[in-house]
This record gives sequence, C-alpha cells and structure tokens, in this order.
Amino acid sequence: MRNRISLFSTGLLLTFAAIVAAAQDPMRVAPDAYRLELENRWVRVLRLKLGPHENVPLHDEAESVVVFLSAAHERSSSPGKPTEEFAEKPGGVAHFDKVRRTEENLADRPLEAVVIELKPSTADSNSQAWPLPLDPMKLDSAHHSVLFENSRVRVLRTVLEPHLKGPLHEHPHYVVVYLTELHTTMTMADGRAIDNPRRPGDVAWRDPLKHITENIGDREAVEIQVELK
Repeated sequence: MRNRISLFSTGLLLTFAAIVAAAQDPMRVAPDAYRLELENRWVRVLRLKLGPHENVPLHDEAESVVVFLSAAHERSSSPGKPTEEFAEKPGGVAHFDKVRRTEENLADRPLEAVVIELKPSTADSNSQAWPLPLDPMKLDSAHHSVLFENSRVRVLRTVLEPHLKGPLHEHPHYVVVYLTELHTTMTMADGRAIDNPRRPGDVAWRDPLKHITENIGDREAVEIQVELK
C-alpha cells in the first residue's frame, strides 16, 4: 500500500511540475505578445510584439537567438538577480541562455522580434559533420558575416547586392529571417530553380541543402540565417 501511495504521490508531483512548466510558457503567459511562427523537432520560432511600455510577466525562455525587426530598449528581471536593461538596433541579433524572467518594452514605440528557441540537439540522417565542405563563409565571405557562434548554432548575416549570383554552397538545418524585401532564385544542386520572393520580417525553415542564390531584384537583400550544428 505504501508503494502504491508513493507512486501515486510521485505521479501527482510530476503532473503538477508539468502544469507549472506549461504555465510559464511565454505563449501561455502572454498570448497577445507571443505568436507561434513555426515549430519542429529542432526549434520553436515565436514572433514577439510589444506595444510601447508593455510588459510580459514572469515566464521561462529556452536558449534562443533573437532577431530584432525593430529597435529595442528592454528591461528584464530574473528572480534573485539584478534588473538588466539592453538596447538593440533594427536587424540586430542577440543570444540568450535559458532563463526565467519578466520583460518590459521601455521605448515609446512598438517592439517586434523573432525568437528562435533551440530544442535539445537531435541529429538525423541528414546531419553532417561541422564545418560543412561548401561553407558559405569559406566560399563567399564577402557577402556573409558571422554574428554569433557557439557549440549549437552559427548566426550569419547575408547581404546580396542587386543581381548578384553567389557560388554553390550548403547549409545544415537552419532558420532564415528576412530583414528586407527581396526576390531571389535558389538553384538547387539537382538543377531545380525555386522562386523566392519575401517581405521584411518573413521567416522560413530550411532542411539541409546545397544551392546557388541569385538576387534577381533591383535592391539590396539582407537576411539572417540561424544554422543548427
């Protein structure tokens, strides 16, 4: 009987812990601020929109890469830690470790950002050793720059002048956040051509691929690529 009671109590505790964890999810805590863009086994991508001086109550955040679509001036507070403030320009990128915190938009203008939450690393049959043989940083460093890198991700900023055609290169699984309006053609390794018109703030998921990118538009194209190692 004691074993049954113990197992029952353990089950209740685990259930309660799961409920508490779910309750701290930013989409539950602030459903008007956080919206799901996409989710798979590798990432969950959220869009954050905060009005002037709006705040988000205490919530849990996974390790994440945040791409700011607007300028940002935020205050955040974690239990038992000093309050912090930070500012970022439009198009800026920041990496955050797993944290529990509140956040407040200190600016007099709306804040918009794309939050790319990293799930526990999960290799699959398409995963390759890092770095990749056709690394864009080796083949076309003039148009790619590394904004952040650790053992889990590498974040690139890609800038393509009008009508520029890059070399064949490859990426692992990755998320793309488009900072500008653009119109590119992606020619895949098998010869297929994919039309890729995008608007500022669009988000896309890509499985591992080899391709040639050509900016067929008349304006400079800028995007952020969050590659998963």
